[in-house]
Amino acid sequence: MSLSVHQLSFRYGRRQALDNINFNLQEGQLNALLGPNGAGKSTLYALLTQLYSLQDGEIRLDGQTVRQHSRLLKQKLGVVFQQSTLDPDLSVLQNLEYHGALHGLSSRQVRQQADELLAEMGLADRLKDSIRSLNGGHRRRVEIARALLHQPSILLLDEATVGLDTAARQAINRHVRQLCQAQSLTVLWATHLIEEIQPQDPVLVLHQGRLLADDSAESICMQHNATDLSDAFEQLTGLKDSPACI
Repeated sequence: MSLSVHQLSFRYGRRQALDNINFNLQEGQLNALLGPNGAGKSTLYALLTQLYSLQDGEIRLDGQTVRQHSRLLKQKLGVVFQQSTLDPDLSVLQNLEYHGALHGLSSRQVRQQADELLAEMGLADRLKDSIRSLNGGHRRRVEIARALLHQPSILLLDEATVGLDTAARQAINRHVRQLCQAQSLTVLWATHLIEEIQPQDPVLVLHQGRLLADDSAESICMQHNATDLSDAFEQLTGLKDSPACI
């Protein structure tokens, strides 16, 4: 399923958060959205998930505008936000059941999906454990399982590995890539960490609300005669020693 953005702009009062953004996500791939803090990534996600209403421009799902088909987008999107939205005092299963009910899934359907998703993530034995008892990496895996519970076609992850150690970040990144291959899932992975991006990944570079690049990581490097993506990012944004270049 295709997701595209056309001439998307958004303002907070006088501040321009997004300025005429245009892109098409590559289907069945991990599409990286790279930018430093304050680039406009979270604003873009708020618009894609309809937390914010559109001001200017369009978001289209398989060619259909979100303005006219908002329910379709909600059905086809799974989302993992930067800040955890799990209830720490409920069990893993209870968190999943609550989310499933919002999408019209029965307890039986939730349990079946939960068993499969958590088994894939190595958490099959944690279904009845409280969220509070899980470490950060495991909580993120539960959030990804919850986002996939209603079998969406597109998964949005907004800085999903923030605050995690290197091993946990790599494990989650690897698992999401496996989902792309196994299920043809289309992913938009927002990050400020270049190390999470592979050479063949489609990359959107966002800075100060403007889209500065839209190509594969290796193509962006070639276009700017850069030694690596960190170098290309520095040339595009003028930023040096930023978090994105770690």
